[in-house]
Amino acid sequence: MTKIQNLLAAVALTALAVVPAAAQESDANKTWTEVRIGSEGAYPPFNYLDASGKLLGFDIDIANALCDQMKVTCTFVTQDWDGMIPALQNNRFDAIIASMSITPERSQQVLFTNKYYNSPGALAVPKDSDIADTSAASLAGKAIGAQGSTTHAQAVQKFFPDADVRVYPTAEEYKLDIENGRLDAVSDDVVVLTQWLESPAGACCKLLGTLPVDESIYGPGAGIALRKGDEKLKKMFDDAIVAIRENGTYKTINDKYFKFDVYGG
Repeated sequence: MTKIQNLLAAVALTALAVVPAAAQESDANKTWTEVRIGSEGAYPPFNYLDASGKLLGFDIDIANALCDQMKVTCTFVTQDWDGMIPALQNNRFDAIIASMSITPERSQQVLFTNKYYNSPGALAVPKDSDIADTSAASLAGKAIGAQGSTTHAQAVQKFFPDADVRVYPTAEEYKLDIENGRLDAVSDDVVVLTQWLESPAGACCKLLGTLPVDESIYGPGAGIALRKGDEKLKKMFDDAIVAIRENGTYKTINDKYFKFDVYGG
């Protein structure tokens, strides 16, 4: 890595490092009638903004279904990924529904619900790439892009120690760099990469394969992040996740976006 790339990688790891959460009061005596939800709006098909600036995507549809099930009003707040947890802790919103993986580091800062989906990480490469597979040997010396402060950035740094790992503020930026020949591979959720590859913008590239399921990196899946102490809200969300899985609402939303059950095993 160059000095600049080492610095960027350090910044990404610092963003994932444990920052002690401020003491939070219990919500035991609170009646939840409105829940403010933070999401990024830059991670299609899970969350993205339309031309009018409205949040859309799987995360948003699931959030609305959960709020309906809990009989509370949802309001949405768009927040850059790097500032997501600090914004939650500073009371800008009450819950993060933004495809945030449940990891040990994050769990020291926030309270997670049970998962609401789980899909593996993957690699995409240019269609004319000579990279044979997703082994460390095949990626040695190659430039791999990933969004910073994500489990995908952590994964490529662990799985491909001899690669030139480059982190980006958003997924859109690494996509532009591989489209323009500045990267040899990119890593993200397999669903995100597949949708991009099936679009005109992803015509440059192909899916190389999925990455190992490493729970020490990815955790058990994506969960809803809450402030420490909001145990009542956690139970409301956990019960609602079970309910929409059982009553068919989850499947209806799932089938709108995917050809498989994104909830995972």
